[in-house]
Amino acid sequence: MVHTFTALGVSIAVDVNSGAVHVLDKTAYDLLEALDRQTANPGRLAEHCPADLAAQLPQYSADALEEAWQDLRGLQEEGLLFVEDDYIDPAAAVAMQREAPIKALCLHVSHDCNLRCKYCFASTGDFGTGHRMTMDFETAKRAIDFVIERSGKRRNIEVDFFGGEPLMAMDTVKKTVEYARSIEKEHGKCFRFTITTNGVLLNDENIEYINREMSNAVLSIDGRKEVNDRMRPTVNGKGSYDVIVPKFQKLIAGRGDKDYYLRGTFTRDNLDFAADVMHMASLGAKNISVEPVVGGAEDPYALREEDVPTILAEYEKLAEELREHPEVNFFHFNVDLAQGPCVIKRLRGCGAGCEYVAITPEGDIYPCHQFVGNLDYKLGNLYEGTFNMEISKAFSNLNIYTREDCKNCWARFYCSGGCSASNLLVNGDIKKPHHVGCELERKRLECAIALRAIAAGMAD
Repeated sequence: MVHTFTALGVSIAVDVNSGAVHVLDKTAYDLLEALDRQTANPGRLAEHCPADLAAQLPQYSADALEEAWQDLRGLQEEGLLFVEDDYIDPAAAVAMQREAPIKALCLHVSHDCNLRCKYCFASTGDFGTGHRMTMDFETAKRAIDFVIERSGKRRNIEVDFFGGEPLMAMDTVKKTVEYARSIEKEHGKCFRFTITTNGVLLNDENIEYINREMSNAVLSIDGRKEVNDRMRPTVNGKGSYDVIVPKFQKLIAGRGDKDYYLRGTFTRDNLDFAADVMHMASLGAKNISVEPVVGGAEDPYALREEDVPTILAEYEKLAEELREHPEVNFFHFNVDLAQGPCVIKRLRGCGAGCEYVAITPEGDIYPCHQFVGNLDYKLGNLYEGTFNMEISKAFSNLNIYTREDCKNCWARFYCSGGCSASNLLVNGDIKKPHHVGCELERKRLECAIALRAIAAGMAD
C-alpha cells in the first residue's frame, strides 16, 4: 500500500508497510497516482514505463516519464516502495501482548473537581457515581504494590495522578510518591510520575513540588480566554482563565528541561482551534496539545460529520502557522520517521486494559480513565484482590488486524487502531473505530509528515 498526498505545497508518498516516506517531484507524483488508479496491487514494476500509463499523462514527455519511472522502480528495488505487509504475524502479536506486564497506572486520587467543564467525560469529577471523594493513602499504597507485583521484570513504571482534580488530594499524591521512591530500589523499579491538573489550586508550594517530582505535567486550558471560559467554568459559573494562566506560566518557567504540555480540547464552538494553539504559544508555552472533543450525537458540542472539511482545513492552517514557528511542539504533529515506536505499540496502541489500567478512589480497576464507571468493563478491585483476565484479554486481542476497519487504512501503523473508549462511546463497540476521529487522525498525520519532511530538508 502506498499513500500519496500533498500538504504544505509538498508532494509525498508514504509506503505504508515499510514506513518509508518519499518527497516526489510532480512528474513522479502524478505517475504514481496514475499507477494507483490503474491497479491497487502493482506487484513488481515493469522494466519500463507502460504505454497505457504514459497515455494518461500527455502533459509529460516520454523521457520525463521514463526517468520518473526508473526512480520509482529503484525505490522498489531498495525495499522502500510497494512493500508487502509481512510486518508481523498478527497471532504472534496478540500472544506477546497477553503476556505483557502492567507498566502504567492512571491513579484517580480525586473523584472531585473545582471546575464544571461542559464536555467532561468524568461527569465534572464524580464519574457519574453521584458522590465526590478523594483517594486515601492506603488505596494509593495498594495501587503501587499492585503495579510492582504485576510489572514482572519491567523496570520502568509510569504513574499519572489524575482526577477529577488531583491537587484536591495533594497529601495523597505526596505520600504516594514518597512510598514508591522508598521501595523502588528494593524491587528493581524506577517510577516516573505525571500529574494532570486544571491549575486552580496551584500555589508556590505545589508548583515547586510538581517541578521537582513530576517527570511530566499536563496543564488543562482550552486556549483563548473566551473559548476556555465558555467550556471550563468554576463551580460558581465564573471563568477560570484569569486564575490559571499566571500559575501555568510560573510552573512552565520553572520546568527546566522537564516535560510539560498545555492541553486543550476543541469543540464545535471553536473549530478555528489553530488560533487557540497559537494563543497558548503566545503565553510562553512550547509544548501544546489541543484534542478534538469526544461526545455522543446528543451532545451539542460534539463534532459532526459536516464539521470534518472545516477541521481538516484548520489542521492545514495550523501546519502552515507552525512551519514558521518550529520552536512550538504541537503534540499531534509529532511523528518519528526514522525509528518510531516498537512493533507491539504500532499494532496495539496504548495498551489500555492490559499494559495500562486506571484505579479509582475505591480501589476499582478499569482499562483506562475513560472507562471508569462502566461496570461492563470493570477489571477488578484492589481490596478484593480480583482482576478479570477475560476483559483484559479482550483488550489485548485488539490490534490493527483484528479491527476490520483498520486493515486497509494507510495510517494504521501510526494510530494503531485509535481509542477504544472513543469507539465505544460513538459506535457502541471498542473494535469499531470512530469514523470522524479517523478522518482527523489521517489529516494530522499528513500535516505531521509534511512538516517533518520540510524540517529534514527533504523538500524545498
